[in-house]
Amino acid sequence: MATEPAGRGPTLIVTAVIFAALGVTSLFTPDYIIPSPRQMATAIVELLTGQSRDLAITAARLAAGVVAALVLGSALGGLMGVARPVARYGKSLLFILSGVPALSWMLLAVLWFRDTETRIFFILFIVVMPFYALNVYEGIQALPRDWTEMLEVFRPTRREVFRLLIVPHIVPYIILTTKSVSGYAIRMIVFAELIGAAVGVGARLAQAQGMFRIDRVFAWTILLVILNFALQAAIDLIERRMLAWRPAVEIR
Repeated sequence: MATEPAGRGPTLIVTAVIFAALGVTSLFTPDYIIPSPRQMATAIVELLTGQSRDLAITAARLAAGVVAALVLGSALGGLMGVARPVARYGKSLLFILSGVPALSWMLLAVLWFRDTETRIFFILFIVVMPFYALNVYEGIQALPRDWTEMLEVFRPTRREVFRLLIVPHIVPYIILTTKSVSGYAIRMIVFAELIGAAVGVGARLAQAQGMFRIDRVFAWTILLVILNFALQAAIDLIERRMLAWRPAVEIR
């Protein structure tokens, strides 16, 4: 097994502690600062029954941006790993892109693109793609020389080297990157919707803030956290399926 499941016990305990702390705090603060857990639960039910479409739209935007960043970023990282001239210029480009603040990309997207979906896709893609490209490149650079020399004994074609050696080696790097950027990508998509969208969780958060519905702000936040947990669970499942050949490491 590639990795052992972390277990639900610690997550449930931490969640219970957080809600207990919010419940106790709500007893001593007005509802417009921290609502009670019952008000949050009521708001969640209202959102799921009346505005679930916005959550689905945000999830679809998130999936489109991350998948595009994964495919193109991994392709660029793979090309950098096998072509040294591309690596020299590609790394410089990626360092520049990753050094630009996310807020700058958001403002530029508003100025450059008229279509809302294009803006949001561009923001998420340009922010997340360098992570995939750099991690795949570093993964190829970390390829043990012994493996390469052993495979060369069989005189493989370049396609066979790519399929039998490079792809299995970089898959863990791609999965790890996806785990690392999922929460970050959710934050970016919400910020992008907050600035330039009329529908989606970010737009509904802005609406709730304008109406002083702090219970809905908490409710949307909880739903986003649940979305992140669902993404992490899906990635863990994919990891266990794709890396079942890799034994779990135990440090004693």
